[in-house]
Amino acid sequence: MTGASIHIRGGRLIDPANGIDDELDLFIQDGLVAGVGKIPEGFQADETIDAAGQVVCPGIIDLGVHLREPGEEHKGTICSEAEAAARGGITTLICMPNTRPVIDTPAVWELIRRRAKACGSARVLAIGALTKNLEGEQLAEMGALKQAGCIAVSNTRKRMTNTLVTRHALEYARTFDLPVILCSEDPHLKADGCVHEGSISTRLGLPGIPSAAETVAVARDLALTEHTDSRSHFHTLSTGRAIQMIRQARHGGARLSADVAIHQLFLLDTDVDGFDAGCHVDPPFRTQTDRDILRQAVADGDIEVICSDHQPHEADAKTEPFPLTAPGISGLETLLPLCLKLVENAVLDLPAVIARLTQGPAQALGLPLGRLDVGRSADICIFDPDSIWTLVPENMHSSGRNTPFAGWEFRGKVTHTLFEGRTTYRSTS
Repeated sequence: MTGASIHIRGGRLIDPANGIDDELDLFIQDGLVAGVGKIPEGFQADETIDAAGQVVCPGIIDLGVHLREPGEEHKGTICSEAEAAARGGITTLICMPNTRPVIDTPAVWELIRRRAKACGSARVLAIGALTKNLEGEQLAEMGALKQAGCIAVSNTRKRMTNTLVTRHALEYARTFDLPVILCSEDPHLKADGCVHEGSISTRLGLPGIPSAAETVAVARDLALTEHTDSRSHFHTLSTGRAIQMIRQARHGGARLSADVAIHQLFLLDTDVDGFDAGCHVDPPFRTQTDRDILRQAVADGDIEVICSDHQPHEADAKTEPFPLTAPGISGLETLLPLCLKLVENAVLDLPAVIARLTQGPAQALGLPLGRLDVGRSADICIFDPDSIWTLVPENMHSSGRNTPFAGWEFRGKVTHTLFEGRTTYRSTS
């Protein structure tokens, strides 16, 4: 590997995995971290980045991104979303298997891998399908998927045929030491719901999704995780009760981790008022009590990972009557800014926020990423914590501009993103 030698000078270096929070220079050579705080012998910089007044940290790892290619390129391509990720300081995208065709064979993953490599804006890693075509019946060839490079398996939010199939899937994944990404939701309790079941859904006349749709499924999946001794990661949790159950199971020794989508830490079921399709998400926004418990769980470390749950859509997907609109938010470019709002709101401090975006997802999936050790890939995010800007959907780089955060003012903006020692984004303003 060859590449430019880069000296990042004068920034506040925060690397939670190594316990670093100090003003230290960073040196990059041939795509790798060559030195932290101390210039390597014989180092000569081809480029110097002045990071004075800025924060330098490992590149963000976004766990559970819904890439639309192959199959739904009208919503977004691998290149468009990888470039949007770079603008958000994200260097690793972990792709969910619900592409078309589904990532249930090595050939589909190889197609995605090659296209991502050709784009070069970010690393794309794959979560393989838990069952063939995500139909919840026959187990996918997990051994072949792991050998091809898939780092975990999931059935996304697609229903499993029954609990016995889920048990066998967890057991099979355990034989390959593959983490299972669980999107716990009872399809029968969810039915055709589209918002949180409560006073708002009743007043608006919209079919609701009760909190029990999540908590019943989490209880089942926790029991199966304990029974099979599998590695389970609970993805995009939304209810306070689910967090309490996970905390109890963790104290009992279960091998599990959890994440929350950043939008769940801000918006509530009341934000759906007025039939705002931008707030149609799955799982739905819950109550303020749920949100407060989720925030506390992130602060306490019971939730180790914050993700974007990025789901880009074309404009028409959000223009139907509310129940018919497609759920999801285009979240790559607001992941870090929203996380920095948690710091503003004193939910947790800056090193803890960066840990949930870097060290947390790397540990949950056993990845050698999210840290700036000498000799590791130089995946780096540099941001100005004092830069103030307003989100204008038309200025988003993602093909999907479906966001409920239009017009929000943010403090903190990415100025540089480096992936494998190459600058993939540099702010011009």
